[in-house]
This record gives sequence, structure tokens and C-alpha cells, in this order.
Amino acid sequence: MRNLSLLTDLYEFSMANGFQQDLPATNATFDVFYRRVPDQGSFVIAAGLQQVVDAVRDFHFTTSDITYFRELGLWSDAFLTSLSQFQFNCQLRAVPEGTPVFPREPLLTVTGPIAQAQLLETLVLNILNHQSLIATKARRLTYAAAGRPIMEFGARRAQGPDSATYGTRAAVIGGATSTSNVQAGKQFNVPVAGTMAHSWIEAFPDELTAFRRWAHYYPDNSALLVDTYDVLNSGIPNAITVFKELRQAGHEPVGIRIDSGDVAVLAEHARKMLDDAGFPAAKITISNALDEAIITSLLQQGAPIDNFGIGEKLITSASAPVLSGVYKLAATEIDGQLTPKIKVSASREKLTLPGKKQVYRLYHAGTRRAFADLIALETETIMGTSTLAVYNSDPLSLNHQQRLQNFDVEPLLMPVVPSDFDQRSVQQIQADSQGRLAELPAATQRLVNPDSYPVYITTDLYQLQTELVAKAVVHAN
Repeated sequence: MRNLSLLTDLYEFSMANGFQQDLPATNATFDVFYRRVPDQGSFVIAAGLQQVVDAVRDFHFTTSDITYFRELGLWSDAFLTSLSQFQFNCQLRAVPEGTPVFPREPLLTVTGPIAQAQLLETLVLNILNHQSLIATKARRLTYAAAGRPIMEFGARRAQGPDSATYGTRAAVIGGATSTSNVQAGKQFNVPVAGTMAHSWIEAFPDELTAFRRWAHYYPDNSALLVDTYDVLNSGIPNAITVFKELRQAGHEPVGIRIDSGDVAVLAEHARKMLDDAGFPAAKITISNALDEAIITSLLQQGAPIDNFGIGEKLITSASAPVLSGVYKLAATEIDGQLTPKIKVSASREKLTLPGKKQVYRLYHAGTRRAFADLIALETETIMGTSTLAVYNSDPLSLNHQQRLQNFDVEPLLMPVVPSDFDQRSVQQIQADSQGRLAELPAATQRLVNPDSYPVYITTDLYQLQTELVAKAVVHAN
């Protein structure tokens, strides 16, 4: 991974320059969280942590960088000297990749010298917002596909090479089984898949010849694209002819791909034609601008589809192309004295949670059935053996106070830097994510009108937030 230390908004450096001069002994804790779920869902799949860890461990500034900074003429010589000698001294805690996370709960925290921690904001948000967005979209598509494989086909429509490559990684975390992107396949050890383009068919004198030549080169991987001319009258009959020839030569065909037309009707006819010809195991793959609504509709119609190839709607999360994760100051610390910080806005929705915190997943006692999350101050001890008074973390909630009892707890934020980071394969992260999803109430996972999943805050945290809001109001007046 290349050095990304300059992938930072200008004002981050300007603030860090001032912090170093005015607050040189101040440590700070920043929280990364989001407020709204894309596509009116109920949760986001956390992704991108591995790239964040790689980026911060390689955070440094070259001689060329320092020369450029001097040419800008904005910052002190002492600050530029410190950048040239930069040593990373922040600690990061995060929820594991693949974990479903809910609005307002920290999915990553950064603690360290305030000037250093401020410099990470843009880079951290760039990585986490993008990969979490794509992983979440992939989860929705996987849910709609109801066990049928999702193949990621979006490289040509992604917003640049990094979005294509790391978008593939995120898509696999969210449930995709393979990719057409060879770069991502190699880099992340993801299975690669694909058939052919229409240009292959068009380049030969006729469709049958094109299919035969493909089968010649790939006798054990013959998935044929059947919609270049006429799916039912040409494509499938010619595919069946080649499939019979392959079988006679000792090979079994993979199947067909349909990329246009009324795929529900075409897939139904194709299935019958393939079955009647003696190829019930031949798979039917469809592609062409699919999303979760289209997949759901096709399967509700009973379309006999085995695989989905999904491009632009996945790799760009086209229906909800932004995850607005934020990076907010939660506390400062000088000589061991912690001072909680809060952002107060005219909109209660933007009220932040102060202090250093931990996030817990709550389970019905003796089970792995999650029923809520709880945000607590880091100094609190959370036990489910006695009654616990909590408040809804959503400042707009009407059903604000609750009492919980008889539950098991699991902390979600774990040390990742400078601790030994457990680097898992994307397949391991995907499997862990699916296990985490299975713990959630089924109603929260629906694609349309999902049930809300409660995220509570402790009484101590609620009171701290209330006190800081009151102080902020007094100061404002």
C-alpha cells in the first residue's frame, strides 16, 4: 500500500500546526461514527480497518513532502521539522471488520497527541466510509439473492482503480463470492469469475463458431453469453449444440449468461430448454444493472436463476452512494486529567456523545441472540446480572428511558494499533460477518422497512452529555 499521508484536507495540517504550538502536551480522543444508514437500512457493515491500520503504520512525510509544505508558506518551521521526524504515537481501537454497526456508536476511536490524531481524519474517513458503504450494499444484495452467489463485476464502472480494487474487497466482506477484477483477485486472494463479452461473439462469422472456439480453449469453463443476437432462437440452441459436443468429449458445461431483455421470462424458457436437452445442472447467470429490488422481484416471480453478476449498482452503491461517517473530538487529556468534549448543534440529531467510550453488544442471557447495543463510558463496568437503567442514544427518540436485566455483554471496540493486529483474509472476515448477522433479530435485516435495533447509552453517559449541553447553552448565551 502506497504512503497516503498527504491524503488529508489542508485544514487538518493547519489545525495540527496550531495544536502543536498551543496544546503541545494535549492528548485527544476522536470517535468515528455515522448517523444515517444508506438505503433506509438498519445497520452498516464495518469494513476498511485493515487499510486504515496499514496506512497509519506507514504514516510519514518524505523530503519532497516537506519541500512542498515549505513552498505553501503556511506553517511554522518547527511544525515542518516535526513532520520530517514524524513518529506515530496514536492508539486505535475498532470493531472488527464485518461487524454490523448501528448509528451513533463508535466503530473506531483514535487516541494520541492531538496534532497527530487530527491529521488522520480525512484518511481514516476516506477508507472506512468507502469500504463500509460497499460492504453494506453487498450485504443487501446477498440477502436479496437468498443463498445464490453474487459475483462482483463492477471494475469498469468504479470511480477509479482504488475504488474498484478495494471496493471488491469490501464487496466480498459483505457477501460476494467472486469478482471479475483480476487485480483484486490476486491482491486479496478472491476467486475470479467471468464469461465473455459480446465482442467475442461478434468477432466470429457466426455465434455457433464463436461458442465452439470458446469451448475449444476453455472446455471445463464454458459459460456462454447467449444474448448477442436472439436468446431463445439462437443463443440457447447454439449453446446446447456446443454443450452436447463438450459432453461427448468428456467435459461438462458450466452454463449460460443472459445480459439483456426480460430476464425472468428468458430464464424460465432457458431453464426448460436446457433441462429438455439433458443439462439440468447447467447454471443460469444474469447480469445487467441489477440491484436488490430487481433481484427480489425476479425471485418472487420464480425466475430460475442460479447466479447474479452485479456491476455498477454494487461497486458504486448507486442507490445510496455516500456513507457520511464523521470524525469527532470526544475528549482531551493533559497530565492524566480527562476533559470530555461535545458538539452541540441547532439540530439535536447532530449532538455527539462525549468522553472515552466502549460499545457493547447485548445478548439474551445464555444465548447468542443480540437484542441491543450499549454505549458506555470506558471507566464503567457493565454487568447483566442486575437491572441497568439506560437511555436511547437517538436524541430524537420518544421512548427514551429503558431498564434492562438478565443479559450477557460483549465489548466491540478492540485495540488494533499499536497492538498486534489480527490480519484475517477477506473470506474469514466474510464468514465472521455472516455469523454476526445471524445473531441479530431477523426483522432488523429486512431490506424494506427493517425494524430498528436499539442502541442505548448508560445513565452516566446520558448525564454527562446533558451536563455538557447545559454548559454549552449557558456559554452561548
